[in-house]
Amino acid sequence: MNAADITPKLHDCRDAFVFVLERLGAENPDIVAVCNDSVGSSKLGGFKSKFPERLVNVGIAEQNMVGVGAGLANGGLLPFVCGASCFLTGRSLEQIKADIAYSNANVKLVGISSGMAYGELGPTHHSIEDFAWTRVLPNLPVIAPCDSIETAAAVEWAAAYEGPVFLRLSRVGVPDLLPAGHKFQLGKANLLRDGDAVTLIANGTLTHRLMKAAELLAAEGIEARVLNMATVRPIDVDAVVAAARDTGAILTAEEHSTFGGLGSAIAEVIVAEAPVPMEILGVPGIFAPTGSAEFLLDQFGMAPSAVAEAAKALISRKSGRA
Repeated sequence: MNAADITPKLHDCRDAFVFVLERLGAENPDIVAVCNDSVGSSKLGGFKSKFPERLVNVGIAEQNMVGVGAGLANGGLLPFVCGASCFLTGRSLEQIKADIAYSNANVKLVGISSGMAYGELGPTHHSIEDFAWTRVLPNLPVIAPCDSIETAAAVEWAAAYEGPVFLRLSRVGVPDLLPAGHKFQLGKANLLRDGDAVTLIANGTLTHRLMKAAELLAAEGIEARVLNMATVRPIDVDAVVAAARDTGAILTAEEHSTFGGLGSAIAEVIVAEAPVPMEILGVPGIFAPTGSAEFLLDQFGMAPSAVAEAAKALISRKSGRA
């Protein structure tokens, strides 16, 4: 069997999150978890068993949940506030703004099942606006790890960071891309593949799809650079500018609206620092229909083959400017 034919093992990033949280909880008695009737979906059952007095379940009351998290932080504890990202960010945005970001509270917000992970439950449960809502808030780093390795590293980093954090996780299985022992650095992109024809940028569940797209392009003699941009705020300006100048074209993909997300953050850099042709792939400003996350990503042009075709069209635009 050819190595390329072996299907890589898929990992649920929630497992990496709770594994690290339980280990850190054993080391630091100040770590507490707060959830919104989501012990199961946040996979906090193990934490609850080990530290029953350090799990606060507020029920389906997300605004209260964020306020409780802020109060616990003000009392000297280190709360990880966990819930479905659509409800954590949508229902609680005022509390995230006033109680967490404005107050610079040491609260770690963990948006579970982000993007279209709850695909069959439809637009009420899709979380394709959370980058836009959170990245405009001062003091709030916004992070979407690409695999279980980066998730574990980001949780370690968040626990040591003094200040609020928004950590966006999916429940959709993804292969591991980063090396074991990877250390997360806020605001730093990871170069996964180098190339000079075009740059592909993603985070979360889209990064591995862009790696597959780059492999398809390479089979045609087109070398694409691939950047994993886990930090949406602060964005890695240096990596984006270097990519624009070195490859002359930027394509982004995200499990989010094409308005206000990763692509928008990168476009803000490109237009100011190094204007080049750019394509933003995502949900095109509509409510996504029901369907599995994999189906919906394919429907919105983010299958690896579709990304490769979009990249070739973008390269043609670049050539037309020469």
